Amino acid sequence: MALLNRPQSLAVRHVSRETPSSWPGLGLAAVGVVVAWTVHRLLPVVPMLTASVVLGIAVAHLPGLRGVVRGIGRPGLSLAGRRLMRIGIVLLGLGLGLDQVFRLGWTTVAMVAGVVAATFFGTLWLGRRLGLPGDQPLLIATGYSICGASAIGAVSQVSGSDEEDVASSVALVTLCGTLAIAVLPLLQGPLGLTDPAFGRWVGASVHDVGQVVATAQSAGPGALGEAVLVKLMRVALLAPLVAAVAFSVRARRQGVRTASGRRPAPVPLFVAGFLAAVALRTTGVLPGVALEWAHTAQELLLAAALFGLGSAVHLPTLARTGGRAAVLGLGAWVVVAGVSYAGVLLTV
Repeated sequence: MALLNRPQSLAVRHVSRETPSSWPGLGLAAVGVVVAWTVHRLLPVVPMLTASVVLGIAVAHLPGLRGVVRGIGRPGLSLAGRRLMRIGIVLLGLGLGLDQVFRLGWTTVAMVAGVVAATFFGTLWLGRRLGLPGDQPLLIATGYSICGASAIGAVSQVSGSDEEDVASSVALVTLCGTLAIAVLPLLQGPLGLTDPAFGRWVGASVHDVGQVVATAQSAGPGALGEAVLVKLMRVALLAPLVAAVAFSVRARRQGVRTASGRRPAPVPLFVAGFLAAVALRTTGVLPGVALEWAHTAQELLLAAALFGLGSAVHLPTLARTGGRAAVLGLGAWVVVAGVSYAGVLLTV
């Protein structure tokens, strides 16, 4: 019997040696995070998450590194884009307490919900009309309506989206959000917005949290405080949106089971974790030091995940749909900026 079992054990060891290691890619993502953090420290106007995406795209196309990114680094970079993204999204919930949401007032809450719904469904409709491939319309609609690249990553976890669709959507939303940092402050005066009103407009229309901070701080602390509160309200809508997408995917795949023989969970585990983190923050039991450490960990994890997603961008492929994607990005930008501006005027 020992002789019969020996070849099998040797085969198992051989398979394990052939399994690609995730460490080279994770190490590359860690280096990318350090560089992105350094860029943010030297240029505070550039959010670390934005720098991470850009660096990931750059590394994937540098002659000396693209072979590593597409070869031994790919398993770890893909792992960062999936698993680290989920953990970072859970920690994102610790930045949002229900008391902050209630402090906004029901009219502002209704305004934010209206902006999210109009942006999501308007962008989704336009993307499909333009014929964008795969899940790009869904992912771009999510990124514009909720919180940029983080929301795209969350929805892609339950929609099973192709990695290239995720990467190209992240690139587009990051580009438009970065442009907002320069464009929106120039419009405060012509649009007749006070500093608090400008902060609410930024919080309701700019995608990523870091981009919101970079944009609103130009109008002072009053605008920044309003912007962050409104932005956190949009982040709170991430959980129901992801759950709705998961339910829709589950309904389309009725009868399909996972590899373990179980049906997909109606609510993804990381979404439940996000809601649990929000509930924990609301109780007030966590000390400020713990929240600061959690925020730092969230930033680092999301930066590593976005570096991994950025490294999956293939610019020649993106260029083939670049014109349509640019039209969708501009159209979605007009929708979210216009609807949120009208909402701010109605609630001030």
